Amino acid sequence: MTPAGAPRLVVAQARGTLRRLRQHRFAFALLALVWALAYVRVFVDPTPRIPLLFNVTPSLPYRVAWLAPLPESLQRGQFVLYRFEGAAVADYPGLARQPFFKIVRGLPGDAVTVAGRDVFVAGEWVGRAKERAFDGRPLAPIAPVVVPPGFLFVQGLGADSFDSRYAASGLVRQDQLLGRVIPWF
Repeated sequence: MTPAGAPRLVVAQARGTLRRLRQHRFAFALLALVWALAYVRVFVDPTPRIPLLFNVTPSLPYRVAWLAPLPESLQRGQFVLYRFEGAAVADYPGLARQPFFKIVRGLPGDAVTVAGRDVFVAGEWVGRAKERAFDGRPLAPIAPVVVPPGFLFVQGLGADSFDSRYAASGLVRQDQLLGRVIPWF
């Protein structure tokens, strides 16, 4: 091909690309919508807007769940989704308002006690608080407390879960709750 034919080739390739874009415009529009929603979800408002939830963390064994409205009263063992607003927001600003998927372990009136790093709720052992976070920062266990009205003690099922066992996370206010979670698998 001569150098003079190069502009014709570029124009022909551009026309072919435009033709393919027109043929697949629905797929590209859908892809653009998914990216736009992901951008909003990560950078603007992390609150889930559809009731289908995906868990990619090891803190719970469930990967797919459904977000249902909150019942009149929560029970121990129910899963909840809440907006994180713990004391650690100042230290971990990336956690601010992020949705956390945990199990209710303590209700208002339950006594939370700590022996060393072992945490108990209503006399039942719920886990051991780790000494350090993944980034090496020290983690203090929650202080002994009676869960006040309007609060819950929540916990992930994994040993590494960042939950109410830690002072930095603390108890969850019930107004932070986004809904009850029904695990599928």
